[in-house]
Amino acid sequence: MNEETNNNEETNNSEEIHTAEETSAETSAAEESIAEESVPDVKKGKQKKKKGKKKKGSFSTILLVVIMLAGAGILAYPSVSDWWNSMHATQAIAGYVEAVESMSKEEKEAIFAKAEEYNASLPNGVNFNISEAEYAEYASILDITGTGIMGYIQIASIGVNLPVYHGVDEGILQIAVGHIPGSSFPIGGERTHAVMSGHRGLPSAKLFSDLDKLGEGDVFTVTVLDRTFTYMVDQIRIVLPEETDELGIVEGKEYATLVTCTPYGINSHRILMRGHRIANLDGKATPAEAVKIPTYIVIPAVGIPLLFIVLAIMLIYYRKKGPGKTTQEMLEDIRKL
Repeated sequence: MNEETNNNEETNNSEEIHTAEETSAETSAAEESIAEESVPDVKKGKQKKKKGKKKKGSFSTILLVVIMLAGAGILAYPSVSDWWNSMHATQAIAGYVEAVESMSKEEKEAIFAKAEEYNASLPNGVNFNISEAEYAEYASILDITGTGIMGYIQIASIGVNLPVYHGVDEGILQIAVGHIPGSSFPIGGERTHAVMSGHRGLPSAKLFSDLDKLGEGDVFTVTVLDRTFTYMVDQIRIVLPEETDELGIVEGKEYATLVTCTPYGINSHRILMRGHRIANLDGKATPAEAVKIPTYIVIPAVGIPLLFIVLAIMLIYYRKKGPGKTTQEMLEDIRKL
C-alpha cells in the first residue's frame, strides 16, 4: 500500500512538472510572438516619424524660399517698374515722332497757327479755372495722335525723357508729365508761360523725382511737332499749392515752369522751376530709339534675385545633407592634424 501510494505521488508530481514546463513554454512562445509582432510596429512608427519630419522640413524649406523670393521681388519692384515706365514713355514718344514725320509741312504749320492763336487769347496773369467748353477746345489742339500727347520734355542732366499730355489727371501724372490747362502751350512766342507738372517720389516711376537737383543755369527742352524749344532755369521757388502768382503770363516774356511736390514723400509744398527761352544749344532734340537700362536699375534688379536664389539652393542642399559637425567636433579634428 505504501509503495503504491508513493508511486502515485511520484506520478502526480511528474505530471505537474510537465504541465508547468508546458505552460511556461507556451507563455514564453506567446511573449516571443508578441515581441516579434511589436517590432515591426515600432519600426513602422519610427518610419512614420521620419517621414513626418521630412515632410515638415520640406514644407518649411519651401515656405522660406517663397518668403525670400517675395522679398527679392519687393526690393526689385521700384527699379524694374521705373525701367518699364521709361520704356513705355520712350515708345510713346517714338510713336509721336513717327506721326509727326508722316505729316506734311502745311499740316504742321496749320496746327502750330491754331496753338499760337490759342496762346494769344489767354489773358495776362493766372487763369487755370476754365469751363468744360474751353477745356474741350484746349484738348483738341496739338493732339495729332488722338492720345492726348502734345510733345515731349527732355532734361539731359537728370535723365528725363517724358511725353507731355493735355491735362493733369492722376492717370496722366502716374506715367508722364501733364500740361496745366489755362496756361500757354509750350511753343514759345512772346507773352507765353507754359506750366507743366510731374509727380515725384512714386515707387513705380521716377518722373520728376530728381527735379530738385536742377539749379539756375541748367536747361531743359520741350519738343512740339518738329520744333524744339530750349529753356534755361532762372528762378526756383518753394510755395504752397494755392500760391500760383509765379505761374502767371507776363507781357513780353517767354517762360516755361516745371512743377512738382516737395519735400520728398511729404508733398506739402511745390517746387516751381521756371526757365526763360534761349536759343537751342545743339539743334533739334531727338528721342532715344531704345531705352538703355541704367546701372542703378540693373544691380538691384539682377543682383538681389540672384542672391536669394543662391541662398535658397544652399539652404536646400544643407537640409538634405543633414546636420553637420559641431564647432567642438571641428576643433577636435583640427587638433588631430
